[in-house]
Amino acid sequence: MKVLLTGAAGFIGSRVQAALLAEGHEVVAVDVMLDAAHGPGGVLPDGCHRVDVRDADALGRLLSGVDAVCHQAAVVGAGVNAADAPSYASHNDHGTAVLLAQMFSAGVHRLVLASSMVVYGQGGYRCPVHGAVDPAPRTRSDLDAGLFEHRCPVGGEELSWQLVGEDAPLRPRSLYAASKVAQEHYALAWSESTGGSVVALRYHNVYGPGMPRDTPYSGVAAIFRSSLEKGEPPRVYEDGGQMRDFVHVDDVAAANVAAIGSEEGGFLAANVCSGRPISIMTVAARLSEARGGAAPVVTGQYRSGDVRHIVADPARAERILGFRSAIDPDDGLRDFASAPLRA
Repeated sequence: MKVLLTGAAGFIGSRVQAALLAEGHEVVAVDVMLDAAHGPGGVLPDGCHRVDVRDADALGRLLSGVDAVCHQAAVVGAGVNAADAPSYASHNDHGTAVLLAQMFSAGVHRLVLASSMVVYGQGGYRCPVHGAVDPAPRTRSDLDAGLFEHRCPVGGEELSWQLVGEDAPLRPRSLYAASKVAQEHYALAWSESTGGSVVALRYHNVYGPGMPRDTPYSGVAAIFRSSLEKGEPPRVYEDGGQMRDFVHVDDVAAANVAAIGSEEGGFLAANVCSGRPISIMTVAARLSEARGGAAPVVTGQYRSGDVRHIVADPARAERILGFRSAIDPDDGLRDFASAPLRA
């Protein structure tokens, strides 16, 4: 199959390209080489076209003879402040709209879209008395007092986390999240109007070799790594009990290969996760142990708007796409502790 891969030079895109090639696919690789992802003066890999997904003419030329598009290109991270909004809307949302229009013109009917867990907002919670509920927002007074768990909006009971399935409501809480929801909605509308197929892969916390170093847009695993490299202990917010699902980049690449080969029609959203929940404190501890560095420090500090727990249900991806993660976070994080990162 001939696949147009956007964001091919990035952390995830480069591993997706390697996995597609290993499966015998022909890859047309494109990347605009944004400074936020590659640093100033980033070098375009051999064979990769420097193309902005907002450039309709360039996309139109490259889509000739393509069977499927694997769309990884995006501005990522939660955003530093509201001034980042135009960048997210332009690159992620407008870029996806241009890509979909050019796919329609070229007669390309298959799309794999890189989405994210952030579309779920707060995550899933259960009250011991009232069952599954939407959590009440955490108050500043509770956070200042070190009370980090959500409370039931009905009776005020402390809530426990539960797995989030793909049918959960989409409730973005950051600029990036809003852009990923918009991408999914554009793709769904395109699928409905053209009869095309879309698999939206909702990545959870992706980590692994080649991950960007400590920037405002980096994942927490890279931030912890950077602290240890400086001889400093990882600084853990809240009490470290925040639950997440860390999925290795090679598993993410495998999920993309599975999605490209899927015969599922219409629009399908699927979580891409390890299925092995882990606390932020455990992530920091695993990295510290593997590097022989200082033990993590729990600061008790918090960031307004941070999500307490978000853990995915992996069942749909396994049932429909045949994808199941192969790398246990304990093993993957141990390797990640000394893996090369990108500047």
